[in-house]
Amino acid sequence: MKIGIIPGASKETGKNVDMPLVLEAEKLGYDSAWTSEAWGRDAVSSAAWILAQTKTMTVGTAIMQMSARTPTMAAMTAMTLAEMSDGRFVMGIGPSGPQVIEGWHGMPFGRPMTRTREYIEIVRKILKREEPLTHEGHHYQIPYTGEGSTGLGKPLKSILHGDPALPIFTAAITPAGLRTAAECADGIFPIFMNPERFDILEGPLNEGFAKTDGAKSLDNFQIAPFVPVQIGDDLDACRAPVKAQLALYVGGMGARDKNFYNDYAKALGFEDAAVKIQDLFLDRKRTEAAAAVPDDFVDAIALVGPKERIAERLDVWKAASAKGHVASILLRGPSVEAIRAIAEIAF
Repeated sequence: MKIGIIPGASKETGKNVDMPLVLEAEKLGYDSAWTSEAWGRDAVSSAAWILAQTKTMTVGTAIMQMSARTPTMAAMTAMTLAEMSDGRFVMGIGPSGPQVIEGWHGMPFGRPMTRTREYIEIVRKILKREEPLTHEGHHYQIPYTGEGSTGLGKPLKSILHGDPALPIFTAAITPAGLRTAAECADGIFPIFMNPERFDILEGPLNEGFAKTDGAKSLDNFQIAPFVPVQIGDDLDACRAPVKAQLALYVGGMGARDKNFYNDYAKALGFEDAAVKIQDLFLDRKRTEAAAAVPDDFVDAIALVGPKERIAERLDVWKAASAKGHVASILLRGPSVEAIRAIAEIAF
């Protein structure tokens, strides 16, 4: 099982990427580092910054919001970063959610799975360079000939020769997202995952694999969940920041009747808690919402507590990896102490 990090901002400087942490992780033998974006810092600039200062780590975006960039721009970005880093870049994309896409980017959110399919199809055409790019879809028309067009657009082929094997991951936890990823992408980032509940992912993934005529399976598809990590002797104190994060996603990342993370928490077996967390969070009772997150929810999806306890839970992740259920775990927001301790346990 490979282990990567999602470093986050530096606690000392407040800057976007905690480069001392990244460089320490690379020295310790961590496989990868990943960047993200919401409605402030972007994922691509951070990924470029890390690639420029590392030598061996894979670096990826988890995720680039699709509606923020045309698929051709995303492909150009991916090819450029891959070329400049000798192939160390992985392209991670996702639809985000309607509150961000419509509220921040001013773009329609509708039919996100259609967008994902079209996006990946266009990027792969660009990377293959078999012919000038054309696409006629619901979201994208290339060349564009609709309202306001000059009629002068023509199909083009990328000047830069990209790598057709460049990996494309998607953020996916919904059944539809998992099916689409299994059919079209090379891997997924579950925002959180219980390694003992692969059954939640298995059905939709198999349905997507079935559409590829045998070309895709867990043998060539990577599952790389985000895994929060907090190391320390006080277990409750270690659980606290993870509970706050879960409360934000389960309670506040979406409308009451359209929150993918809330639905996912219910699928993981925390239905009553998910309802309570959302009610409290949407009533602006964030402290109470975090307190409503069950301890066993945190323990299922995170690495928390003393080093010995984390070692026990890592064994569960390793067992899932041995079954092909997890290719890599991505430690979310780790400290230097945490990555050193986990390196001693895992490497």
